[in-house]
Amino acid sequence: MLHIGLLGAGRIAAVMAQTIRKMNKNGNHDLCLYAVAARDLQRARDFAGEQDVEKAYGSYEEMLADPTVDLVYIATPHSHHYDHAMLCLSHGKHVLCEKAFTVNAAQAQELTRFARERGLLITEAIWTRYQPMRHLLTDILDSGAIGQPRMLTANLGYAVTDKERIIQPQLAGGALLDVGVYALNFAEMAFGRAAGVQASCLKSDQGVDLADSITLTWPDGRMAVLTAAIHSVSDRFGVIYGSDGYLMVENINNPQAIRVYDRAHRLVSETLCPPQLTGYEYEVQEAAECIREGRLECPSMPHEETIHMMALMDHIRAQLALRYPFE
Repeated sequence: MLHIGLLGAGRIAAVMAQTIRKMNKNGNHDLCLYAVAARDLQRARDFAGEQDVEKAYGSYEEMLADPTVDLVYIATPHSHHYDHAMLCLSHGKHVLCEKAFTVNAAQAQELTRFARERGLLITEAIWTRYQPMRHLLTDILDSGAIGQPRMLTANLGYAVTDKERIIQPQLAGGALLDVGVYALNFAEMAFGRAAGVQASCLKSDQGVDLADSITLTWPDGRMAVLTAAIHSVSDRFGVIYGSDGYLMVENINNPQAIRVYDRAHRLVSETLCPPQLTGYEYEVQEAAECIREGRLECPSMPHEETIHMMALMDHIRAQLALRYPFE
């Protein structure tokens, strides 16, 4: 039995709690929704009551001192991921950390190095990397259904400027780490690692990026044009254009369908997302399996890829002249 603790008691932690409960009801009885920790004990108790969590703690350190906890899901703002993950690892806990994994590549390198030294699994909880639709997309591209893939566009935007963690520089707010990371992962899952990147952004009065425009290029001539925003709602589509047609991915943040069109813009095929519990179950299942097998990283999002993605966003932020106060 793998006992899971939730570090943080916000919205995303609630989704994870629901995921684990649904996995249990679906026949996976190797997972226990064991504990939740918040900076306020009453908040943790309220969360535990609402989400059917066994134990509630009023500090992160208290939960991490509990020897029963095996795996910790970190659900705090980006700015705190490094410190909280390091705290978990220092207490001998495996870690499933929300995206963006850290604020920069240096932090990601240090966390993965320390986890390896301690013999602990740490992995980034970017759900699109673990979902079946990732592999279905690869299969369609490899089949030649659209000929030679040559260009890609993707966008992800939400009107979320009412959320403190999104708009505060001290919380590493802004579009890039919150939603741009999905567009970047989508592009590189489809085309592999890019060779060139050019970016521009629109900043808020507080200095975070409200909207980003990012162009990636590859040595063989392929190109991806990506947009991300926290001040407006987008259609969330990803489109891959080929020599013989194109395909459209519905919602790059949680793909629901892949539709293939020919040169005459006629629908050729449609692949729907397999039934989901919440979509988070795949990252939980893979992390649990890796822990049981003694692995220190997950195949769907290995440490090298996490560090690369953070380095790519470091490079983009340098172009945007975007630096967080604590860096």
